Amino acid sequence: MKANKALSLLFLGLYAFNVAAEEELIKYGDFESWLTRSIKESVLVGGSTRTLYEIGPKGKYDGVRAYTNQGGSPWGCSNVYAKMYGVVKTNLCVYPDKHRNGQCAKLCTQIASCKAIGVVNISVLASGSIFLGSILEPVTSSADPMSKMNAGMPFSKRPKALKFDYKYYSPGGERIRETGFSRRETVGGKDMGQCICLLQKRWEDADGNIHALRVGTILQRFSKNTSDWQEGQVFPFHYGDISRDSSFPEGAGLMSGTGTFHALNSKGKNVPIKEEGWAGPDEMPTHIILKFDSSYAGDYIGTLGSTLWLDNIKLVY
Repeated sequence: MKANKALSLLFLGLYAFNVAAEEELIKYGDFESWLTRSIKESVLVGGSTRTLYEIGPKGKYDGVRAYTNQGGSPWGCSNVYAKMYGVVKTNLCVYPDKHRNGQCAKLCTQIASCKAIGVVNISVLASGSIFLGSILEPVTSSADPMSKMNAGMPFSKRPKALKFDYKYYSPGGERIRETGFSRRETVGGKDMGQCICLLQKRWEDADGNIHALRVGTILQRFSKNTSDWQEGQVFPFHYGDISRDSSFPEGAGLMSGTGTFHALNSKGKNVPIKEEGWAGPDEMPTHIILKFDSSYAGDYIGTLGSTLWLDNIKLVY
């Protein structure tokens, strides 16, 4: 009798937890809706018309023109329109794909090249990325890709966790670095997919510099190939100073220097976000940064063919 009562209390407790845990789907984070862009590249690079995909309302945004997020979509991605030395070129690393009876996002690590005889000859390794924010088009150089991103969005809540479905595959073998400015080289270590989510308290000074304190952190890397989808995986936020937590991988610390996230200031200039310290554990954020990558190691480093699939991205309260 006592065992039955204990079991009943356990089930009641689990039920109460499920009721209490509220989930908020990030807009368009179920990837059932995609917008297409039809862009004709310059004759010097073949003159092909390519279709790029953007996460947003169903529709078209055709033509050689800078993209701005449509339909209230908070998502940007590494599919971009570039114009280097007057040459129009595109990059396509993010695609819609199938999951269950619907769609998901597929992020791929591959080579992007722009070769026009006598004008430009650049090949770079590009990771598939999606993130909250926008790309500032047209992209005019391959230097410092993070400076082309307006990263994050206003946000003033304290979620417990991030929840999503994912699948990951990497063919293994060597990682490479290909920047477009030097020869391809081999880089040691194993490629991994990555999810990074930062809650920040930001402010802007009189000179337009953006400063921030880190409020909450998630850094999750995907190192093992998954034959099946990992459904409804939950990754908790860690609030306050995590610098002494040995369980966090390198890269979870405060962002500074080359390759840091950028954001548009009140003057319309895209500037680095200077994280200057850790907020108290009870602090309220003003912004959220969320970014997924098919290869984790930053600009131009990864294994060709590494792929991260994502679906149903939610915040848990």
